[in-house]
Amino acid sequence: MRAKKYKAVIIGASAGALEALSLILPALEREFDMPVFVIVHVPPGKRSVLAEIFAAKCRLQAIEPEDKQPIKSGVIYFAPPNYHMLIEDKVTIALSSDEEVLFSRPSIDVSFESAADVWGDELIGVILTGANHDGAKGLSAVAKAGGMTIVQDPKSAYAAAMPEAAIKACPHPLVVPLDQIASHLSSIAS
Repeated sequence: MRAKKYKAVIIGASAGALEALSLILPALEREFDMPVFVIVHVPPGKRSVLAEIFAAKCRLQAIEPEDKQPIKSGVIYFAPPNYHMLIEDKVTIALSSDEEVLFSRPSIDVSFESAADVWGDELIGVILTGANHDGAKGLSAVAKAGGMTIVQDPKSAYAAAMPEAAIKACPHPLVVPLDQIASHLSSIAS
């Protein structure tokens, strides 16, 4: 039996993220055996409740990681506010307070680029709804590393700017309606 190609999923979203993620993350089965990294723009100085919200809704564990947190399959990691979430290697998350990128910390691009460096063609990158172009460069890095790139169909996005920018930045992303992304990820993971 051949080993599964993909080992991790990274998701970026901004405006409309809560609604979009609510259609995807709770639909993932307990047997989903990849780590899922989620980067959502959260204003600095605000406490994020995303991990708490999704811990209550999801079959998978949902947490906000600490610096040097070990990476485990079947766990959803939400980037904490005011930190870039970096994938240090296949076993560790690092948090960075480096400068904002595109007025954001956490930055979707920063996280995606670090994950692409670590997982290469074993990574699935997903860009969802958002009102700026953060994530386009990061998804392009996933594509260049040979990973799978998925973009929410801009027609199904609360804010189309982010998915539109990602589509322009990537050679051939899979453009998937929001209500089909979870089943697509589940079929890849099984």
